[in-house]
Amino acid sequence: MQTQQSSKVHIPNMLTLARVFLAMVFVALLSVVRSRTLSSSPSPSDRLGDLAHDSTIILIIATAVFVIAALTDALDGHLARKFDAITKFGRIMDPFADKILVLGAFVMLAGPGFTSTIPGQGSMQISAVSGWMVVALIARELLVTTIRGVYEGEGVDFSAIKIGKLKMILQSVCVPVVLLLVALGHPVADSSERTVILLLVWATVIVTILSIFPYIGRAAKHTIDTNAKMLEVMRGKKPRKPTHGTKSGVKARPKASSGGQGKRK
Repeated sequence: MQTQQSSKVHIPNMLTLARVFLAMVFVALLSVVRSRTLSSSPSPSDRLGDLAHDSTIILIIATAVFVIAALTDALDGHLARKFDAITKFGRIMDPFADKILVLGAFVMLAGPGFTSTIPGQGSMQISAVSGWMVVALIARELLVTTIRGVYEGEGVDFSAIKIGKLKMILQSVCVPVVLLLVALGHPVADSSERTVILLLVWATVIVTILSIFPYIGRAAKHTIDTNAKMLEVMRGKKPRKPTHGTKSGVKARPKASSGGQGKRK
């Protein structure tokens, strides 16, 4: 029974390690994606031609890897709660794996592999992910991680909130949909693929940025409450009365209580 229980404890951690590996494979696949030339007025043959591009199969495989990694994220959390196997290793590596997967995806989507040339119109980022968006996402994660590290040590609850869960859902949907539309569609300006990509990317970025404010609010509230308590203690503390008639280094004799004998506190 002990051996069986021990193996159950390790299953969520093994899934977390698998997700770290999958995240690295995912980023490696996107790093070899090459830009393509898109027609401003795509014909059916142009769309079929995209299937023959060298990067199309890579994007499809990368999408599958991302989906599998996202599923392991939901599964290892469920098993950790079911088996009561929430460990320090899991609490450290689980968010680490998530950050590599999601932030790595957006870093690569903003890269040159997702810049396409359109004859007569120049070049465009067909993923709709700009550099400033990546910076905003990374800054959000760094700030929230820092706030959690500081304030959770003081007993402040920083468990997941609704907007944080919505952020994770949007990110998990946005990345694979964008990859598939880039791989199998023709996301030029005014196309339906382009519209879907823009809506998903902007919704994900906006919700991700907005999700930081509840954490800042919790931290600010805790700081204000702590400072208020300290002020109350300082105001309620009576100043020490100076002793008269005693020489330096000599303690004054305590006064006897009304009962004739001093009581110990």
